Parts: sequence; structure tokens; C-alpha cells
Amino acid sequence: MTFLSGQSVLAVKAGAPNNGRGEDNRGMVKQFRAGSDVYPYVSAQASRRWLRESLPAGEATSPVTRSGQGKKQQAYTKGRPDLYLDDDLFGYMIAVKADEAGAKKGESKTFMRDTVLATGTLVAVVPNAPVMDFGTMSRDFGPGTNPVIHEHEMYSADLAGDLLLDLPRVGSFEIGGRTTKSALPPSTAAAVVESGGTEVVLRGVECVRLPLAERRRRVAVLLRTMATVRGGAKHSAHYGDRTPGLVILAPVKGGTNPFTRVVRNRERATFFDADVLIEEIRAWQDKLDGTVRIGWAPGFLGGQRDKARKDLAELIEEGVVLIDHPRTVLGTLAAEIENGDHDAWFDDEPVA
Repeated sequence: MTFLSGQSVLAVKAGAPNNGRGEDNRGMVKQFRAGSDVYPYVSAQASRRWLRESLPAGEATSPVTRSGQGKKQQAYTKGRPDLYLDDDLFGYMIAVKADEAGAKKGESKTFMRDTVLATGTLVAVVPNAPVMDFGTMSRDFGPGTNPVIHEHEMYSADLAGDLLLDLPRVGSFEIGGRTTKSALPPSTAAAVVESGGTEVVLRGVECVRLPLAERRRRVAVLLRTMATVRGGAKHSAHYGDRTPGLVILAPVKGGTNPFTRVVRNRERATFFDADVLIEEIRAWQDKLDGTVRIGWAPGFLGGQRDKARKDLAELIEEGVVLIDHPRTVLGTLAAEIENGDHDAWFDDEPVA
């Protein structure tokens, strides 16, 4: 039962990547208060959309259907994780006419898939109140005409969010269980098996599973997309890089994330705490199922990258920790998974 656990940190510079609800004709970014401190954030819904929209051009995504009016509107994807990577990894809930879900007449009309990729909200590591950017529109206005005023918020901050990828569930679709809703109607589940899939029992629930080669491929596509992700609001005025400045990923048995406290606020600055990482690795060494990989872009957090290499030198020499560029780390891991080097991670062995 191996999960890829870790954390992603994104540097936003004078940006407004995720809008909140505006007030008094002012554009607002998403933010919350903790006492007197203000923390801007990017919602998990937004960051997951960035990933979905950054998938390779040849990777088909699940079509969305919108129906109803007013408060009775609903929108849902095709609900076909066997066909679409995003339905598989991001999950869905669909309650429609049987034929719309690919089911036969008389089959269940409600299907649901819990997310396989869990993503935390990207929250500012250090509190940072957004500022209001003021602009005007007066082009081609006549002399003496007042300009049209527009305002919106922006901020600079390092945003951190947790990651958890449930590897045994990639390409494995629940079709039975007392407390688990089916991800697929019976006719679609049968078609998966007929086209090369298998029937398995995963965590006490009956499932159908795609071939291992396709499951490897989907994880590799996701990892490479994480390295090249793009997105966010207000590109025209506040374009910025949305790839991670720092990402920590490690295979952990059981789904615990020991790395959520490694990047933290220290003296009102973003700080990579190597001592925390070392202690967490020691505490969880019996559950670690491979190398702790740290993708760290040069220049992000100043000289802390070089200091971390020195502080972690012993673990790096032992092969317990690896530090490299985020694109290199994610790309290398993707290639290893695609080549079958980590097939054991896709099994579901009981955790003691």
C-alpha cells in the first residue's frame, strides 16, 4: 500500500493566480485571516484545474456535461476512468440517466470515484496581506472625460500544499462494497475486463483494473505534467511561473505524509528545515519505500538550497535523499515508473 507523499511549494511574484469573490467592483484574490494575519491561497480546485489543463495535447480529458437551470444546475464529467486519465486520478460523482453514464437500462444511475490524487490548498507559508493594484482605461476618450477606474488585488508569497498519490488505486475502479459506491456500471466494468483488464479485490472492495502498463503510463504523465504545469488568473497583467519552486516526494507505505512541516515559517520568511526532514526520515524509516526526492529550483529560497545539501550530505551519500531540479526529479521518477522499476508500489500489501 504505497503512496507518493510530499509537498509542493510555488513562488508567486506580484501575482493574482486565484480570484475570490469581488467587493465594490474590486477584484479580490482568495485569502483568509488567522488572528491579525492574512494568508493568500490558491484553492485545490484551481490547482487541480491547472494540472488538468496542462496535460499533454494528445491526452484526452473527460468531456463535461452541464444540465438544469438556476439552483438545480449540475455539471459532471463522463465518469469513464477507464478512458480518461483525469476521471481516474481526480475522481467524480455522477447521478444521471443510466444511458448518459454508459450504463444499460435498469442499471444504477449514481457512480462515484474518490480522488486518487489528494491535493492540499496552496497556502502562503508566511502571512502576507495582498495589495490593491490601481488602473484606468482612458484610451480614445475625449478631452476632459474621466477615465474608467479598475482595481484588483495582487501579492507576492510562497504557497505550500501537501500531495498524496494513492498508487494501488491508479487504474483500479471500485464496482462493489457495502460502504463504497461503484465507480462504473456493470456493463462498463465488464468491457474493461474484456479489453484486457482484470478483476481484483482492493482493500476489501471488488474492482476492475487496467493493465499495469497503462497504470504506469498515467502516473508518469501526471508527474511530467507537475513539472510543466501552467495556469492561473490574470495572465495579461500578472503572468508568472506556476511550476513548483520546490517539491518533495517519497514513497510511503500506508498513506501518511511526514513532510508537511519541512517547509515552514521562520522569522517571517520561508524556511526549509533540514532538521525536521532528518527527524521525520528517522521516525518513518520503516514505512519509507524508497528515496526521498527533493526537486529544488536553483535560486528559489536563495542560499538555502546549498545549505540543505550540506545538512543532508550524509543522507544524500547513503541514497536516502536526492536533491535536483524539480523537472529532473519528476521526469526521472516518471521514467523509472514507466520502465517498471517500481511496480511493487502498485501492489496493495497490508501495512503492519
